[in-house]
Amino acid sequence: MEAIGGFAVFIMVLAVFAVIFIAKSVRVVPQQEAWVVERFGKFHTVLQPGLNFIIPIIDRVAYRQTLKEIPMDTSSQICITKDNTQLQVDGVLYFQVTNPELASYGTSDFVMAITQLAQTSLRSVIGTMSLDKTFEEREEINARVVQAVDEAAQTWGVKVLRYEIKDLTPPKEILRAMQLQITAEREKRAVIATSEGQKQKEINIAEGERAAMIAQSEGEKQAAINKAEGEARAIEAVAKAQAEAIRAVAQAISEPQGMQAVNLQVAEKYVEAFGKIAKEGNTLLLPANLADMGSMVASAMTIIREQNGKQAAAPAVRKAE
Repeated sequence: MEAIGGFAVFIMVLAVFAVIFIAKSVRVVPQQEAWVVERFGKFHTVLQPGLNFIIPIIDRVAYRQTLKEIPMDTSSQICITKDNTQLQVDGVLYFQVTNPELASYGTSDFVMAITQLAQTSLRSVIGTMSLDKTFEEREEINARVVQAVDEAAQTWGVKVLRYEIKDLTPPKEILRAMQLQITAEREKRAVIATSEGQKQKEINIAEGERAAMIAQSEGEKQAAINKAEGEARAIEAVAKAQAEAIRAVAQAISEPQGMQAVNLQVAEKYVEAFGKIAKEGNTLLLPANLADMGSMVASAMTIIREQNGKQAAAPAVRKAE
């Protein structure tokens, strides 16, 4: 019985050691992590995310590296520009472990190494630029810092993704001078804008007056053209009327007794015109030979008598018929 009891204890102890051995052998690595395993103090392998097995006592997990993107604030520091102006600058560095083995054995602390190198590179880059350019070329500064740090970080198994400047703070005296410059520039722009507005206003007024004058002249021109066309048409109408009158007179003359009728009308017009001159004017114009006027009147009376005689004879003829 004692032998059986001792064997049972041995089996139980062996089972306990087996459970402990298995528990020490199993390693579950989380997502986006990599565990570096050493065997007898020397690098052996890298455990990937998931279920992994190691040999207890012989193997041990020496480093646990995260593969996520890591943001790291860089301490604020004083940088001197090309024109000897001091700037207080701080930023954020973004990096990621790409080789867990190099990240574990390449340097004792790759985070501190990258941070210090980023600050050194930032001072070097700003030292090549003037104060104004540092405010204008932030993207260029960030790119140059990333390039410089990434080249060195490759030996540490780290990839530098980007660098962002958070603040660029010049001394208070420079800030006041910059504020005065900005104020003066804004006032200058305001004056220029006002003058440009006044200039445009005057141009618009001048163009409006010019357009009005052109429109007025065009209207006057059209009115003159219309007036001239009206006068021309009136003259043409008068000429046509006179031509018709002349043709009528010529036709009347060609008829029997036409000449006597013309002489009568001329005599009447002569007497009428002479009468108007005698009534309206203070100065009386007389013909050079008054006998001519008498003969004209006598001729007119003779023609009238002849016409009256013909008119009286015409009814008698109609009665006889």
